[in-house]
This record gives sequence, C-alpha cells and structure tokens, in this order.
Amino acid sequence: MNSNATMIMLVDDDRLVLASLSPSLQAAGYEVKTTTSGKEAIDLCQQMPPDLVVLDMRMPGMDGIEVAHWLRHNTQIPFIFLTAYGEDDAIEEAVDSGALGYLIKPVDPPQLLAGVKTALQRSAENRLLLQREGQLTQALNGDRTVNTAVGILIEREHMSEQEAFDRLRNQARSSQRKLPDLARELVQAAEYLNKLSGANTTTSGSH
Repeated sequence: MNSNATMIMLVDDDRLVLASLSPSLQAAGYEVKTTTSGKEAIDLCQQMPPDLVVLDMRMPGMDGIEVAHWLRHNTQIPFIFLTAYGEDDAIEEAVDSGALGYLIKPVDPPQLLAGVKTALQRSAENRLLLQREGQLTQALNGDRTVNTAVGILIEREHMSEQEAFDRLRNQARSSQRKLPDLARELVQAAEYLNKLSGANTTTSGSH
C-alpha cells in the first residue's frame, strides 16, 4: 500500500456497487476504503481521514445526507454523492449539504474517475483560497501599515482587497523583502506624493 496515495472512501449500502467501482479507483492509483454503513463511514473518517468521500445519498439507517452534514460540521473532508435520484430536489439537497459534485447511478468507472478527479481539484482550489484569505486576514489584523498599503492600492489601482494584498505580497517575495517593510515604503511614498500634490495646488492658487 502506498502511504502517499490519495485515499478515496466509497460509502454505499450496495456491495455490488462497491465491488464494481473500487477496482477502477485502485487501478488509477488511489487507495480505496469501502463501507456499507453511514455510521461506519464516520468512524473510519475519525480513525484515518480520507482525501475524498464518495457517498450514496440514500442508505438505510444513517443516510448520505446525514453523513455529509457530519463531515461538513466536524471535518474538512470533501465529498461527492452517488444518487439514483435525478430529481431537482435531490440535486438541490446535495448542493445544500456542501457536496463538491454528484453522480447519477448507474455510474460507470470512467464517470467515477472523472468525478473524483474534478472533486479533488476543486477541494485543492478551495483549500488554497482559504489559505490566502487566512493570510490576508492575519496580515491586515496584525499590521496597520500593511492594512494602509492595501487600502492605497485598492484606491489607486481599483483592485479588490485580495488582489491588492496579493500584489503587495508578490512584490515583497520577488524583491526578497519583508511585507511590512515594503508596505511602509509604499505608505511613505504615497504620503510624499500627497504632500507634493498639496504643495502644487497651493502654488497654483497663489498666481
């Protein structure tokens, strides 16, 4: 077993579905865990969190929706649904629960592989976005100068807060400087330009 392999958990009360889908995932290089029980799925997630859970939406006992709610409120494990119900309400229920996608049964291996790959990519993008937002919040809360510099870029370059912060951070990295130091220079330069502008306005008004 490859400890570095991406782990996929398949949860379906139909053992035939598990038996038909597991080999294709394993052949694609994924580590696969299977269970027919929603409760056991939660227990397994607590013991060894997978990288993605593929959930049957309708199961006896604890169904996929209940498992999804538990995952959403207690973990950061992403999940997608398998459902035999193509109705709008089932799809809406899947989206509301926080699923990264859904597949309508019967699902063939190529469809499953494509759905898993897409969900993992979206999960990685979401993690990166949360990380960037966390860095932005930390920087703005931790240093007033950075906050001011971001504000200057927002006003002058018509950027969003995240775009302004990214511009400042990338410039600091490319010049191998600390973010607060670069922010301080930007604020000082802006203050100097404002003084020059004020002086020019005064001079023009005196003629």
